[in-house]
Amino acid sequence: MTTVGIISDTHGFWDEKYEFYFQDCNEIWHAGDIGSSYVADKFEDMKPRFRAVFGNIDDYDMRARYPEILRFKVEDIEVMMKHIGGYPGRYDASVRRIMMQDPPKLFISGHSHILKVMPDKTLDLLHINPGAAGMSGWQRERTLVKLIIEGNKFSDCEVITLGKR
Repeated sequence: MTTVGIISDTHGFWDEKYEFYFQDCNEIWHAGDIGSSYVADKFEDMKPRFRAVFGNIDDYDMRARYPEILRFKVEDIEVMMKHIGGYPGRYDASVRRIMMQDPPKLFISGHSHILKVMPDKTLDLLHINPGAAGMSGWQRERTLVKLIIEGNKFSDCEVITLGKR
């Protein structure tokens, strides 16, 4: 059983609530727009496994540190993460071919600041956009997502609201 904390669009903002809500996670995944080395370092210092992709606002240092697309396996679930990835029925052109030819079971994206947890019944996958956890953007609420992966199953998907932007 693997507990995963999923976050995106921190835009250089660090909130101690990230540590509180992710303290029981085995892994933390950041779907881009980290915004600063300081924030990336704070996540890496938390000690669970940290995985991230760079986003469109991330500078050269973040782009050198993290890939644009990350594909990996957790338990029996194939995961793909990209900051600008779209969502079921409207995948971004940069991932559309990959999604159609070899879809993962879990696709994580950020960028829109819109919280989405939705199945793609056509491709038999789960899509999660955790919304935005930082203070920049137009979102009213800052959000994160937690999820449990056990074997090839997802459970206990939890949306956490951090408060107003």
